[in-house]
Amino acid sequence: MSTILVVAAHPDDEVLGVGATAARRAASGDAVHLTILGEGVTSRAADRAGADPSAVAALQDDARAVAGLLGAKSVAFGALPDNRFDSLPLLDIVKQVEAWVREIDPEIVYTHHPGDLNVDHRLTFQAVLTATRPVPGCRVRDVYVFEIPSATEWAFGRLAGPFSPTVFEDVTSTIDLKIACLERYRTEHRAFPHPRSGEALRASARRWGSVVGLAYAEAFELIRAVRS
Repeated sequence: MSTILVVAAHPDDEVLGVGATAARRAASGDAVHLTILGEGVTSRAADRAGADPSAVAALQDDARAVAGLLGAKSVAFGALPDNRFDSLPLLDIVKQVEAWVREIDPEIVYTHHPGDLNVDHRLTFQAVLTATRPVPGCRVRDVYVFEIPSATEWAFGRLAGPFSPTVFEDVTSTIDLKIACLERYRTEHRAFPHPRSGEALRASARRWGSVVGLAYAEAFELIRAVRS
């Protein structure tokens, strides 16, 4: 069995990007740990100082509930400023990810695609790649990136190349749970045709499934794999 670390920028990204795979892996006995760098809500306020602190707490409560539904061993929060990761030294983000890598000691890491429209996603990828560099003693062997509806496709491949998956997970048994988890986020799911709707998530999984002969799949790009 493997220890898996998911590093997401915001609450709900863990569901949108890898939720069905995380549930499938957890059900098979893998230890899945969810980590969320950003608080995910203050950028929505007209004035950051006027953001309701209870909104952050409510979003984290939803994330904890979702972690339980997915079967995750743990969920942790970094509380970085929403859509403002670029206001921080990159080293601060790297150090937070490094702390989680040391604590959890994963063999497999999932995180964001480097070409996403959202700046927090792009910096999360950079921090993860730095924090998991293959120095002696690092147990991380596989690093995968996932797509986030309304962030990956809305960059239109103009920032760091398009999302080009090479690894596909059969999520036929867990796609309904993924959609239920998104709906558990009281402020994050949207009505169709928004990409963060249950109907759109199901269509995306069906599309990727059809690429590789499955009913439903989640798709990933493999960034690095180390075999010994």
